[in-house]
Amino acid sequence: MSGNSNTLSNLLGVGIYTIGDVAAYTGIRAADINRWLFGYNVKGSTHPGLWRAELAEEDEKALSFNDLLEIRFVAAFRKHGVSLQTIRRASEHSREQFNQTYPFTCRRFQTDGRSIFATIHQETGDESLLDLVKRQYAFKQVIGPALYEGIDYTAEGAALRWYPMGRKKGVVLDPTRNFGKPSLAETGVDTEALFMAYKAEEMDSKRVAQLFEVTVQAVKAAIEFELGNAA
Repeated sequence: MSGNSNTLSNLLGVGIYTIGDVAAYTGIRAADINRWLFGYNVKGSTHPGLWRAELAEEDEKALSFNDLLEIRFVAAFRKHGVSLQTIRRASEHSREQFNQTYPFTCRRFQTDGRSIFATIHQETGDESLLDLVKRQYAFKQVIGPALYEGIDYTAEGAALRWYPMGRKKGVVLDPTRNFGKPSLAETGVDTEALFMAYKAEEMDSKRVAQLFEVTVQAVKAAIEFELGNAA
């Protein structure tokens, strides 16, 4: 990626992550993230990504904050057996209906997504959608509170920031701060910096808290997050 000031200014408020970052933060396999967003080849046929990555013009393998959150929903659909072709169609329908570039993460999808799947089922006859269309509890299992929990939204229903361990832990991915890298919500201190200091200070949380002028609880939350990424 180009390091000039114009490029960096384009990334402010967008967030930037590698495929490895997104895999670590979400627990989704890097290979799946790569094929879902950047496409894949099967028997000589090329299949494009499910949507155009927000940073495609800046770096073909970089993901934005919005891409990261949307990928979590794709993983939920795939776990339920929904095909990539159907997910692609659902994304297109949702973008048109909600007027949102990233429709799965959009708050309205939690309530209106079921009707979109019903429309796609009528058009395609996709049997994998039957449960999602006919049974409300099945849809809620796939698009449940866990996927939306920890996401802060704008008044228009677009995602602002994400607390991957829940708000109480205070670790946040906020694209307006530190290019979206995990940090402490209250102070903005990078969790990776805290973790590196923790190892350098012979795992002394109190010492690290003093060095960064944060609470011991905040240091422990950062360590928990970083250790989870390494698992």
